[in-house]
Amino acid sequence: MLKQQLQQKLQQKLSPQQIQLIRLLELPAIELEERVKHELEDNPALEEGREPLDDFERTEEDNAEDIMPVETDTDISLGDYLSEDDIPDYKLREMSDRIEKKEDVPFSASQSLNEFLLQQLGLRDLTEKQLKIAEYIIGNIDDDGYLRRDLSAIADDLVFQAGQEVDEGEIGMVLSIIQDFEPAGVGARNLQECLLIQLDKREQTPVNSLAIHILTEYFEEFIRKHYDKILRGLDIDENTLKNAIHEITMLNPKPGSSWGGSMEVAMSQIIPDFLVEANNGELTLSMNNRDIPDLRINREYAEMFQDYAGNKANQTAKMRDAVQFVKQKLDSAQWFIDAIKQRQETLQRTMEAIILLQRDFFLTGDETSLRPMILKDVAERAGYDISTISRVSNSKYVQTNFGIYPLKYFFSESMQTDSGEEISTREVKKIMKEHIENEDKRKPLTDEELATILKEKGYVIARRTIAKYREQLDIPVARLRKEI
Repeated sequence: MLKQQLQQKLQQKLSPQQIQLIRLLELPAIELEERVKHELEDNPALEEGREPLDDFERTEEDNAEDIMPVETDTDISLGDYLSEDDIPDYKLREMSDRIEKKEDVPFSASQSLNEFLLQQLGLRDLTEKQLKIAEYIIGNIDDDGYLRRDLSAIADDLVFQAGQEVDEGEIGMVLSIIQDFEPAGVGARNLQECLLIQLDKREQTPVNSLAIHILTEYFEEFIRKHYDKILRGLDIDENTLKNAIHEITMLNPKPGSSWGGSMEVAMSQIIPDFLVEANNGELTLSMNNRDIPDLRINREYAEMFQDYAGNKANQTAKMRDAVQFVKQKLDSAQWFIDAIKQRQETLQRTMEAIILLQRDFFLTGDETSLRPMILKDVAERAGYDISTISRVSNSKYVQTNFGIYPLKYFFSESMQTDSGEEISTREVKKIMKEHIENEDKRKPLTDEELATILKEKGYVIARRTIAKYREQLDIPVARLRKEI
């Protein structure tokens, strides 16, 4: 049964301006540049460049007096768009003695892996049917150079998409031709096949033959580093096994990794959002806004307002509709300019807070000098909410005298030594990494042994915590670090 009722409730909603600012905060420098370009193309009321305001300046009283006689529900004021704030001040604040270090990287086109394989395919004498099969297989090879699809699935696709009746035997024969292409190992369906293809193309020596035998008969033992089982099964000495394993480790497990499109290369370049320079114990912060243009309100749209406000003969219904459209575009342009300015101010204050907390690191570059720091610490000093700091630190990079670091690099939890001193977990990880790098590879350090070593140095850490830190450092367990 339907019925009507009154209800009162309180709820929070983000305004369009707040949503726009949140999205801009999350963008790194290179994506912000693209966002500004898109906005310039999409909104005709927004344009780039800086121009002094003189002829179009009007007071809010004048505009109110001109527009008052017109009956309209929309408040349109020329002064809203022609204030001194139209000249943005968010451009990079450079020191007069600072030398620009950033260099433009030329955009160079490169050949993709698929294009390279198709080029080699054109040199083979194949039938039209085999060519179609080969082209489809090459189209399914991923960036690592692997074909990660079953031959039966490829056969089904060729029937439905290309109208080709083929069996798995025909596809396998064409695949063997592709596996003969460069780079060696391309077209493999798994790691074992990839390594065997590469070994087959090498000169057949006793070491090479032994390596093929190990990968064929003892692949599981090899990847799990159960070398003692391989020694017993093949009845060989450690020296011989070491040479064979060295032969295998020289192979490329991802033959397609060295190939990529020019766009992938361009996107892989890191553009720092901040630049922090240390000179004689002093730190200088600047923001990398070099490719972000000045933004302003379009003068022609402002003139349309001036004409509408000053010429009562033009205040017709048709003209009013046109001005309504113009007002929407001007509102959008002004919101965008304000959001960009607020974004720059938020990033500036956040980075200043991080520099204040991690001053020693920015001066020395010593990882052990990093202080424990969480989002709350930066939020308290910058005067923002924790969620704002999280958005700022996401996908942002800072260039220092010692390299380029992601902002998240400076955040770490704290722990106490046995003397009660508070240190960063990053210092503990560095000590762990140093001991693992210098360990005896024939008998790697276990997590328990690492915990004992750290305890002797004054860091009381549980074995589970050691395992967590080791995983964060992308270091495998002791068994997988074992070497002969």
